[in-house]
Amino acid sequence: MRIKNLKYRIKEEDEKGNSLGSGNENSNFSITEKEKMLKGMNYFAFDEKLVEERNCARKVLEKLNGIPYRKGEKRKRLFKKLLGKTGDNFLIEKGFNCDYGFNIFIGENFFANFNLTVLDCAKVTIGDNCLIGPGVKICTAEHPLNVEQRIKGEESAREIAIGSNVWIGAGAIINPGVQIGENCVIGSGAVVTKNIPNDCVAVGVPAKVIKHLK
Repeated sequence: MRIKNLKYRIKEEDEKGNSLGSGNENSNFSITEKEKMLKGMNYFAFDEKLVEERNCARKVLEKLNGIPYRKGEKRKRLFKKLLGKTGDNFLIEKGFNCDYGFNIFIGENFFANFNLTVLDCAKVTIGDNCLIGPGVKICTAEHPLNVEQRIKGEESAREIAIGSNVWIGAGAIINPGVQIGENCVIGSGAVVTKNIPNDCVAVGVPAKVIKHLK
């Protein structure tokens, strides 16, 4: 479905007085699409305000990914403005992309290699001393299984939490709602669909624990 048509559909439904989310219509109608998104409810991603906020993030990302390496401090200042929280010591290589930025919270001594993608429609928390390999995808966003809801443009999101001292290998995918415990290693190419306890090595599709480190 074209974005333009979807926006018209949203506007049309809103003018009719219909709820734009799932669940109790009366309670949903009184809150914004952004509030629904942050509460983990179904919402419309092409709501005007949300589109505006994503566009603002993209403008910052264009600047960030165009800054030469020799101007590292300038990149750090922009990241501090874009993200919800950072430590003092962090390095994020070029190719970083996200939806909003304000929902991403990273700890001290954080390193992300090239082409990290974070779909931060819900909160993403990453602890201290974490290493993220190239091409990793951290995705809080998901679409309904119900085809009619998908066609209407409904989405939802679930928070992701990654503990301290975690190493995530190249090309791994972290799915919505996942919690990864402290001191874990996630193998390259793993697709993490369920929580991983502390002190574990998890690999594969879907990711399974193959070793306990303590």
